[in-house]
Amino acid sequence: MSNNSSFTVAIVGATGAVGQELLQLLHERAFPFSQLRLFASARSAGKKVTCAGKTYTVEEAKPGVFADIDVGFFAAGGSVTRALAPDAIKAGCLVIDKSSAFRMDPEVPLVIPEINPEQLLKHKGLIANPNCSTAVTLMALWPLHKAFGLKRYFASTYQSVSGTGAEAIRELDDQIQCSVKGQPLTKKVYPYQIAYNLIPQIDTFGSDLYTGEENKMMLESRKIMGLPQLKVSATCVRVPVVRAHSISVNAEFERPVTVEAAREAIAAFGGAELVDDPANRKYPTPLDFTRKVKCGVGRIRIDTAFDNGLALWVSGDNLWKGAALNAVQNAELMAREGWLKSKRG
Repeated sequence: MSNNSSFTVAIVGATGAVGQELLQLLHERAFPFSQLRLFASARSAGKKVTCAGKTYTVEEAKPGVFADIDVGFFAAGGSVTRALAPDAIKAGCLVIDKSSAFRMDPEVPLVIPEINPEQLLKHKGLIANPNCSTAVTLMALWPLHKAFGLKRYFASTYQSVSGTGAEAIRELDDQIQCSVKGQPLTKKVYPYQIAYNLIPQIDTFGSDLYTGEENKMMLESRKIMGLPQLKVSATCVRVPVVRAHSISVNAEFERPVTVEAAREAIAAFGGAELVDDPANRKYPTPLDFTRKVKCGVGRIRIDTAFDNGLALWVSGDNLWKGAALNAVQNAELMAREGWLKSKRG
């Protein structure tokens, strides 16, 4: 990075799935921190966490701990953000939050750096991270929008259990192991067995019979892309995959489309990797895009129901581009441009 400042960084929710990814990414990508502090709930305080040969002691996340922190990555739930973010902001700590608590607040930037980085300059102490399925989907749709002008899209998601958390990963694994051994399967995290099954509900149902996850895709896409009238209809489904989300997208555009031009737009976009060779059965899969920076886009074809329509498939790591990586990329951009300030000058 061209900016030589080093920052005091905190991870709130450091013992969770996204918190652990943040810890690793900050080290692997050499984010310019001089001090890194890990925070979690009171029951996790005192735990030792090792990363890149360094051992950290987890502290309790509570008001008053942010006085010396320059940037805090909040990787816990919305209730934690609502409880602690105001205190952090008052202390001059920039909060980059993965929860949905403030995403739709008009005063809070909701940022994917490849799409709307200029919004980072408008923060008032808090920057929101998009929902995981929204982030992955827009890695395919944004370059196509720039090329053809997006009018509306339909999406069906195939969302991995890691999006629910570590307990869901264990539940899937336990159910598979019990099935192999011929033992009774138990379920605690999900209302239905997830092993060998699909669950067409993520989040709670609203009065319109869409789930919260489905409405997030519509509302967040509008805000991030700057398309307040964008029409979106989504069906979000939990699948027995450990990591990385996939989305089937059918999109209609203002201008005529071709498969060749769509492939060129995807290939030229920094957030996507074109994997689209049907003759050789080449297309993105969740396993192939686990722990990858870019999201894979393939199965691009002319949609047979829309005018000026494309059908496509995208896979991306929900814990990376859908959460931790996007947050770190936002902070990296701010540090690189000199928009992130250290309290030590």
